[in-house]
Amino acid sequence: MSLIGDGLDKAVQKAFTRPTPKSAGAQMRYLVKQLGGTRAVAQMLRVSQRTVERYVKDQIKKPRPDLAGRLDREVKARWQPQIRARAKAKAAATDGIIIDTRARLGYTAPIGSTDQDRIRHLTVALPPVHAARLFDAQEQGASDTRLQEIAAEALKEVYFQDGGRRAGSLDEVRFTDIEHLEFDL
Repeated sequence: MSLIGDGLDKAVQKAFTRPTPKSAGAQMRYLVKQLGGTRAVAQMLRVSQRTVERYVKDQIKKPRPDLAGRLDREVKARWQPQIRARAKAKAAATDGIIIDTRARLGYTAPIGSTDQDRIRHLTVALPPVHAARLFDAQEQGASDTRLQEIAAEALKEVYFQDGGRRAGSLDEVRFTDIEHLEFDL
């Protein structure tokens, strides 16, 4: 997964009304119920069908670290889909999204202005239009590079140009060397 895509997912997961299942057995039972059988879960997690059945019956309680990560990721990806959709729709329609990042930001500007890349720590509220673009691109399977470009365009418009009040001749914003990135709804 991508850094920005994971950040968007974590922001949406904050809207969950109930905690996800914690134990491996409960997570397996949830996935078996969602996918309709142990064979589908086994193929998705790349384990044997018998292993899935043992987790469902609580004969195995502690998964290997790599399996535990895959299991947790798959449960969170399917948990409370209606609440996830409602949170995305609300961010895309009325609330927008907040981006908190520490990254190297620079821009292309006319000669005579300072366009030096530098590390900046920004916390910026992005309007609903940009939240909608980020969520739409993520759902369409956009790469991390494309999501970075969309975030850079949003930062250009909101932070550097202040909604059209300054830096009107700014061409492009570069958003690279991301040290920290977090989204909040």
